[in-house]
Amino acid sequence: MPNPIINIDKLEYLEFGKGKDFNARRADVSSEIGAGKLGYGVIKLAPGKRAWPYHAHYVNEEMFYILEGEGTLRHADREYPLRAGDFICSPPDPDQPHQIINSSDGDLTYIALSTQEHADVFLYPDSNKYGVWHGKTRNPRDPGSFLVFSRMATAVDYWDGETEE
Repeated sequence: MPNPIINIDKLEYLEFGKGKDFNARRADVSSEIGAGKLGYGVIKLAPGKRAWPYHAHYVNEEMFYILEGEGTLRHADREYPLRAGDFICSPPDPDQPHQIINSSDGDLTYIALSTQEHADVFLYPDSNKYGVWHGKTRNPRDPGSFLVFSRMATAVDYWDGETEE
């Protein structure tokens, strides 16, 4: 059984991202303390960076808490200033996509907490695509392990490949 306590100064961070905009350091807290139904992590963003694309969940709910720094929350086509002490709610709703951006000159650090339903569907409005993950196929330490199925414009019919015409 894992120790149910870990101090933030003992966390190990892994770097991930792609391109010039996406770069973050993430510490997976959940596996360190034995969490099963909630996912916990601490995210560190350098100035001008973001961890994930603008996205909405259909199943899992997320909550964020800003530990230090300042930034911007993109949420449901609006922008909000962020600062240390702010709580952010991101319910499972395709009409409420979200993204945290470090729009300041200093580092931005926040806690990410989410439900851990074994399957979720994502909408990515900026790139006009859908994605999906299943807990058994997703590596929580690698955001690139999400499966992206289709751009909305090139989606196939439900019966595609299942029947002969």
